[in-house]
Amino acid sequence: MRNSVPLLCLWSVHCCFAAGSPTPPGPEGRLQDELRTPRNVQIVAKPLVRFNLRTSGDSEHEGCYLSLGHNQPLEDCGFNMTAKTFFIIHGWTMSGMFENWLYKLVSALQMREKEANVVVVDWLPLAHQLYTDAVNNTRVVGHSVARMLDWLQEKDDFSLGNVHLIGYSLGAHVAGYAGNFVKGTVGRITAITEVVKCEHERAVHLFVDSLVNQDKPSFAFQCTDSNRFKKGICLSCRKNRCNSIGYNAKKTRSKRNSKMYLKTRAGMPFRVYHYQMKIHIFSYKNMGDIEPNFYVTLYGTNADSQILPLEIVEQIGLNATNTFLVYTEEDLGDLLKIKLTWEGAAQSWYNLWKELRSYLSQPRSSERQLNIRRIRVKSGETQRRLTFCVEDLDHTSISPGQELWFHKCRDGWRMKNETSPTVELS
Repeated sequence: MRNSVPLLCLWSVHCCFAAGSPTPPGPEGRLQDELRTPRNVQIVAKPLVRFNLRTSGDSEHEGCYLSLGHNQPLEDCGFNMTAKTFFIIHGWTMSGMFENWLYKLVSALQMREKEANVVVVDWLPLAHQLYTDAVNNTRVVGHSVARMLDWLQEKDDFSLGNVHLIGYSLGAHVAGYAGNFVKGTVGRITAITEVVKCEHERAVHLFVDSLVNQDKPSFAFQCTDSNRFKKGICLSCRKNRCNSIGYNAKKTRSKRNSKMYLKTRAGMPFRVYHYQMKIHIFSYKNMGDIEPNFYVTLYGTNADSQILPLEIVEQIGLNATNTFLVYTEEDLGDLLKIKLTWEGAAQSWYNLWKELRSYLSQPRSSERQLNIRRIRVKSGETQRRLTFCVEDLDHTSISPGQELWFHKCRDGWRMKNETSPTVELS
């Protein structure tokens, strides 16, 4: 899975209706009418935007509804003025109902921040529209959230700095508008859709994972495109080029449209361990185009990896350094040795065709044999660099169906630029 991550985004909007201006048509006009309605007038229609203080993560539990200008619900619902307050803002909906991820996120927040207030911003009537209409409604909802925050700021001990707006999909737009309209600065705004671009709802589950598995944070790496990331080129943490994702993400200044990528496991915890592998491949014969099926097995102090394929993104460069990305689901600890295998005949029709094409493209008299003397490895999570040398310097060749073993090089083999100290990521 390939995911991109520009971390925390704020949306800037400078538009509002002037005081005394006529009520605009549509949802915005109705919302303003609701906000101006005297307290002694009973409102029959369901509000367009409701604030549901969740007292339980159970979807069957209704929770408490906060009402702008009414203090009693705050007391009845046990709103904690001194604690953190999370506003979860859903996005566009086709069903007109909350999706399952919302309750999982509520439960994860309540488990992580036990004293916090978790408020769901329910704008289903405005989100259950044509997508373009729902987009236009986000500013209206953002203004409503800002009004609620401004009202809460009038209460003793409530601090806007303790507020965290979490928006998913179009809810990210709402959060941005709210941050722009509110009087003051919100403590934190997360645009989940913009944080990790991947399949539907995956970003939310990554955020939930960061709450539930705080000891296993997932790291993402800044990269210009997915091909460079798949080649393992982008595992650098210099100048804020890497960051943990989700709730644990550190606030950093990054380029406006920078993309960040990571690999994940199929389920929680999603964290994996990324490794860059640089292999200089020698060929003493004219072999033409070749696509060897290379696999590696990593052996560490904590565990050994499974057999990991070296994905060829473009084409193997002969008599050149090739870079690969591999990742493991377990923390292997300190790497001790590496086994490199060149698989023989492939099983799938596609790989059989690659084998045949590779065979036909090279001179008939040549033997498919490559030479590899060492493998350089960099850990994305620790930023540690190691060099592994072939076990027997007199036998550096490898052919289909064969393997080579590599051990940590003696100090004399290590390059000066490969001895950088370990960087710890908090």
